Amino acid sequence: MMINARTKLFGAFVLAFGLCASLADSAQAEDLLAGIKAKGKFTVATEARFPPFEFVESGKIVGYSTDMMEEVMKALPGVELERLDLPWQGILPGLAAKRFDYVVTSVTVTKERYDAYHLSLPIADATMAILKRKDDDTIKKPEDIAGKVVGSQTGSAQLQALEAFAAELSTKGTPISGTKTYVDFSEAYADLGAGRISAVVNSLPNLLEAQRQRPDVFEVVLPTFGPKTYFSWAGRKDEDSAALNDLIDAELRKLGESGKLAELQKKWFGAPMELPSDKLPEPAK
Repeated sequence: MMINARTKLFGAFVLAFGLCASLADSAQAEDLLAGIKAKGKFTVATEARFPPFEFVESGKIVGYSTDMMEEVMKALPGVELERLDLPWQGILPGLAAKRFDYVVTSVTVTKERYDAYHLSLPIADATMAILKRKDDDTIKKPEDIAGKVVGSQTGSAQLQALEAFAAELSTKGTPISGTKTYVDFSEAYADLGAGRISAVVNSLPNLLEAQRQRPDVFEVVLPTFGPKTYFSWAGRKDEDSAALNDLIDAELRKLGESGKLAELQKKWFGAPMELPSDKLPEPAK
């Protein structure tokens, strides 16, 4: 009787251990992408105040990235896309804190972000430029912002580029008067139009859109300044997110190879952009 009891006890232990191991294996197998497919929802963060990439029209988020995501979501049949419209300052911290699955907004590639997150293949050119009032004849090239107050977005790579350019001008003895920061660029454009600041630093595609919207008020100052820069999307840089990151990159690569990406660039920017299609170049800084 004792041997039989022990045998039953051992058998129950083996069964329980096997069940636990099976559950553990299942939990490990269901990574972020598998979880998205299982629940039928893909939640992404967007700053919908960055036209023509992402903006709100008639209560819906529209723009270049919306059209791109319509194509990407074909790889996730039966999955609903949920886009959270959030202030830029909380988007990358929110991604790190796992408040959503992925970032589908215009993330300017920097070395710090490249090291901290999985940045997708480039979606657009993000090289920096300057916007001025059209009637301001004192700014004809980027260096002419010396002695003036210039605006950009709080916590952005564009602000970092402005500060680096301002430091460069200072070493030449021609510092700017100061910088003014804003929660989003629409506020900066409003101050520029009202004459409260002299210029705004943003990425070239966004400034061309601001000029297109108000050609009687704004003018882009060329050439651009600083190193060649790109916009990407972003995922978490961990094993759990690897399959999702790979899927997004694969779909972006397909859009480039099929010519669809160039078609969308013509629609939203007026012309296609030359972008790396094999991998995202590692930024120097």
